[in-house]
Amino acid sequence: MNNTVDLWTIAIIASTVLVSFKGFRDKKFFDRYKFEVNGVLVYRQYYRIITSSFLHGSLVHLLFNMFAFYIFSTSVGRAFGSVPFLGIYFGSMIAGDLLALYIHRNHGQYSAIGASGAVSGIIFAFVTLFPHGSIGLFFFPINIPAWLFGIIYILGAIYGLKTKLENIGHEAPLGGAIAGIVLSVAFRPHLLLEHTITILALLL
Repeated sequence: MNNTVDLWTIAIIASTVLVSFKGFRDKKFFDRYKFEVNGVLVYRQYYRIITSSFLHGSLVHLLFNMFAFYIFSTSVGRAFGSVPFLGIYFGSMIAGDLLALYIHRNHGQYSAIGASGAVSGIIFAFVTLFPHGSIGLFFFPINIPAWLFGIIYILGAIYGLKTKLENIGHEAPLGGAIAGIVLSVAFRPHLLLEHTITILALLL
């Protein structure tokens, strides 16, 4: 990874850790900056779409997201460079929360936190770049092709949205994943020609 992307990665992780720890200790701070439908639509606190991604619900939640981001940021940052890398991260962050906002537009009290949308964008930028690369699964000593991981991930998010069996927001990761694919192709159009079937399969 070039030095600039490396510095941006460290800056994102450090700021996310600092803001998350502040939120762990300060409930007023947490409530003021989390994603909340009424806060965005009624009170026009649009900053929540960004700030909520720097908050996390627990140390495990924080570590999981930042570890995944760090692992995939190396390959994605090297392939794209600083500006597209940041564009994918923050574009996916915004897209994830906008999808959640749309789905829950009639649920004023709905709230969410976490960098899952942004991190999903980086992961799916990797999948778009390297569909035949391998991705290891947490807690399982196996690797699977990136394209298969992408399909399983998206199907799982859609299933979670439809069933609502878990107390987990699947909207932001799904929106972030889609944004990660679209933005990757926007920054590197040749990817659509090189990996047409994989990209269309993931989007469809």
